[in-house]
Amino acid sequence: MHFRTILMSAAAMVVTALPASAQQKPADPAPKDCPSSMPAGTECFAGEDLHGAYYWIAKPKDWNGTLVVHAHGGPRTAKPTPDDPVEDLERFAVTVQEGYAWAGSNYRREGYGVRMAASDTDTLRQIAIALLGEPKHVLLHGQSWGGNVAAKTAELYALDWRGRKNYDGVVLTSGLLAGGGHGYDFRADLRAVYQYYCKNHPRADEVQYPVWQGLPKGAKMSRDELQQRVDECTGISLAKDKRSPEQAKNLANILAVTKVPEKTLVAHLAWATGLFSDIVWRRMDGKNPFDNSNVQYKGSDDDAALNKGVERFKADPQAARLMAYDADLTGQIVAPTITLHAKNDPTVFVDHEAIYRQTVDKAGNGELLVQNFSDEAEHSKLSTPQYAALFSAMLSWIDKGEKPTPQTVAALCEKKAEIYKEPCKLLPDFMPQIQER
Repeated sequence: MHFRTILMSAAAMVVTALPASAQQKPADPAPKDCPSSMPAGTECFAGEDLHGAYYWIAKPKDWNGTLVVHAHGGPRTAKPTPDDPVEDLERFAVTVQEGYAWAGSNYRREGYGVRMAASDTDTLRQIAIALLGEPKHVLLHGQSWGGNVAAKTAELYALDWRGRKNYDGVVLTSGLLAGGGHGYDFRADLRAVYQYYCKNHPRADEVQYPVWQGLPKGAKMSRDELQQRVDECTGISLAKDKRSPEQAKNLANILAVTKVPEKTLVAHLAWATGLFSDIVWRRMDGKNPFDNSNVQYKGSDDDAALNKGVERFKADPQAARLMAYDADLTGQIVAPTITLHAKNDPTVFVDHEAIYRQTVDKAGNGELLVQNFSDEAEHSKLSTPQYAALFSAMLSWIDKGEKPTPQTVAALCEKKAEIYKEPCKLLPDFMPQIQER
């Protein structure tokens, strides 16, 4: 069968949902020059699907027959461009170096939307299979917010119309696995606590708005401007001995109460500004999905004053339902699932794993989940041999029925460390707990 016929068949499920003006034939994936991080002989392809999502596909010369479909993190707030997936391909080049074919989409649009991203991820699976041929196995890999996307994809698109598995295994790394209902609670807390101490986001002479909005409708704020405001209040970009007593006190209180690491404070505030604005104004019709009405903040130099004076807000029920419908996870998984998370992840806190464990166990599927943790304080990229070990452990689980343990994954990692010349930092005996607000 001609490739275009196969590709059109793969996209048939989504075409009928599009307006007539958008029902156009997708272009065949075009050959591209591979990034230098790819092994010699790797073939790369790029294209755009029917919804406008750009994607890249890489096939190593000695393909082992397994396809890895990647869901990237974010959500990215910049308009997608054709080569966006290259960053993800290079970050996880270990998959291709290990012999897997790799496919990654940047999703059809910028901004929040887990179900949207899950749909684009599964569409890419079909496109990649049409290009490469039927693989021996298909693995789904989600990183960061992409962990939420991949976990949702694994629930929504687990089986085809015949009841056969679309995905043989799922690998989630540094995943935002608390879902939409609770995954952003700490950033809502951060906006409220920051404003209590700093009172400059918004400033007193600016348009006043509830901090859960991120920004007023239609407003923009650059990262540099936000950095300037944080500097004014906390002196965060200054050496410790250059901060004023008031700045040092503000920073210490904010960090102690929110548990946000100093090195990612501005980043989290940026997400709680631009991303919150996207969620509220473009996805929730101006309604509030966040709630701190009953939170008792602790760890400051005066908790009573903080809890009395901090801005309070209660979630709109409809917005909370929309957020949960879009992004919450049910634990109804059918494929073996392996996760990896740094113990001191500064971006997606490790207790997301405890929440996901609770969700999967409650659904009665705990035997399908193996969680691994590392002694790292990183998020976007952990030590390379750890990823190689995860995928090898997954293949053994699928092919031989040998369910891995944190101990067997750690042993595999030591073997991979000899190849990649990076250390293994896995903690086989560590298990995180859910942190109460």
